[in-house]
Amino acid sequence: MATDVVVPALGESITEATLGQWLKKPGEAVKADEPIASLETDKVAIEVPAPVAGVIGELVVSEGDTVNVGAVIARIEAGATAATAATPAVEDRTAVGKAEAASPPEPAAAPVDEEGGDPVTLSPSVRRAVLEHGVDPSKIKGSGKDGRLTKDDVIAAAKTAPRPAAPLAAPPAPAATAPVASQANGRREERVRMTRLRQTVASRLKEAQNTAAMLTTFNDVDMTAVIEARSKYKDLFEKKHGVRLGFMGFFVKAACMALKDVPAVNASIEGDEIVYRDYVDVSVAVSAPNGLVVPVIRDAQALTVAEIEKTIGDFGARAKAGTLKMDDMKGGTFTISNGGVFGSLLSTPIINPPQSAVLGLHRIEDRPVVRDGQIVARPMMYLALSYDHRLIDGREAVTFLVALKNAIEDPTRLLIDL
Repeated sequence: MATDVVVPALGESITEATLGQWLKKPGEAVKADEPIASLETDKVAIEVPAPVAGVIGELVVSEGDTVNVGAVIARIEAGATAATAATPAVEDRTAVGKAEAASPPEPAAAPVDEEGGDPVTLSPSVRRAVLEHGVDPSKIKGSGKDGRLTKDDVIAAAKTAPRPAAPLAAPPAPAATAPVASQANGRREERVRMTRLRQTVASRLKEAQNTAAMLTTFNDVDMTAVIEARSKYKDLFEKKHGVRLGFMGFFVKAACMALKDVPAVNASIEGDEIVYRDYVDVSVAVSAPNGLVVPVIRDAQALTVAEIEKTIGDFGARAKAGTLKMDDMKGGTFTISNGGVFGSLLSTPIINPPQSAVLGLHRIEDRPVVRDGQIVARPMMYLALSYDHRLIDGREAVTFLVALKNAIEDPTRLLIDL
């Protein structure tokens, strides 16, 4: 008896998604609740679990297809075995659709794990990294969920292992990828369909530019005191709280204090009304395999630096593993984006509607500054506050940045709420 696998509920107001990758193939045995496919929504990737134990039968949709909530995407033969299910009668519509479109040469088999003998499932981005760096994915230990490979794993392996004599045979390319034939001069182009997440990011950023009257105000901050505090207490902090002491904990705490003093920066416009809040839900940008995502630290104003660092660390780990949930991304009243971890010196971040402001952090570097009439070198960081000028005046933006700067340059203010 076949059981339908349907697209689960994806969250409030989300009615469709893109099937990003099949994690199982027809004929493979699955356990109940084992992930069989990955869906890309507007915000995060969601894995679809098997409703029953059995064997994958028919794949109803192909990778790259748009599917609605409740739609059937596959069928599972409950109680069957892999040997009986893997017959020509089981139709893989993904493969059939490709064969009908253009009869390419038969694709090379997926790499096999030498220890377990199981095929190594590769996402499109990992496939491209494997081909680019010429590494054997079966010999790389994955750091993603269930041991799956990530692009970072491939790049790290390429740096430490010698390059093989010949590149690996390419696995079948995803339906969304259409490389253009090489030109006479040897140059190549490759067309890759935008993920749903990237399409949504592009749409929302353009919406912000079209709707808000955006302006960016800058300041700089001397990081000497925070660096000294971090160096002095980082070992004790990690021993007590089980998490490393970073800079984001200081900045989130300082931002909450500054937002309390300048509530307009934490407000938003709804119609002809301004919504002020007595709480701060801070959106923090973290890196994920498919790009930056922005999970939310709820009620950040009530958290300690340790609790903030634990929350951010958890977000980072789950973003890398692809296990962030829709609820993690909802809401947010103010955003902090740290481009400094990638080496950015200065930027003008774009606000995330309906929020009215975003704080951009940048890299720390020694620069000459004047202290007590003397030119000295200090570890300095540029701060950038982009804001909606319809709601936030220049005076309020500057006041916010100065309050933030004072708290970071004298962290004792964070303890006495000054």
